[in-house]
Amino acid sequence: MIEIKTLASGSKGNCYWISDGSTPLLLECGISYRNIQIALDFNTTDIAGVLVTHEHKDHCKAVKEVANRGLNIYMSEGTKEAIGIKNHRITTVVSKKKFEIGTWSILPFDVEHDVSQPMGFLLQNKDGDKLLFATDTYYIRYRFNGLTHLLIECNYSMDILEQNIASGLIPDVMKRRLIKSHFSLENVKEFLKSNDLSKVKEIHLLHLSDSNSHESRFKQEIQELTGKVVYIA
Repeated sequence: MIEIKTLASGSKGNCYWISDGSTPLLLECGISYRNIQIALDFNTTDIAGVLVTHEHKDHCKAVKEVANRGLNIYMSEGTKEAIGIKNHRITTVVSKKKFEIGTWSILPFDVEHDVSQPMGFLLQNKDGDKLLFATDTYYIRYRFNGLTHLLIECNYSMDILEQNIASGLIPDVMKRRLIKSHFSLENVKEFLKSNDLSKVKEIHLLHLSDSNSHESRFKQEIQELTGKVVYIA
């Protein structure tokens, strides 16, 4: 059984707590360690590791604090170099090469974002549950079997973005960046349709844009498409 708590999601910070009942982990640390502690009622001593996808501050803000608190952090070599921090608590991982943290077996994979060496993570526990974590990517080239939980970015919808550009709320240059760095509702749907969702229990939509998304619409459309329980993080 997997438990998921969203501590923060969006451009102001991202951090998610997950546990299989034995090994708690943090996915991202894009908020202060103090805020992580508060969100978890100060139950942080058993966190076994922190996975960081890339170097943007809303995903790695607390890396130094977390390392100084004695938590082990896992990221790509490119992300480590871009952050520019040296600490014995940081371990670099390689795309498509599994590693283990406690009861989790973790497979990093490459994603598409405008940074050095971004990653997503596929996590599997001893019970066979599989959790996919993918954020800040406009495309995922891989397909996955037997997923039970998805934490996946759904940043914007193309029609809302086009309306905001037409009305002058969003500059046109923003469109070019979004379509090459973030997962749209339309691309999320295509990704879901091309994957095995037969065992999926929950889908968590992450990192929704403040101005280019619509929570209830996104939730409804993904529920109708998949027939699964959908949460907005």
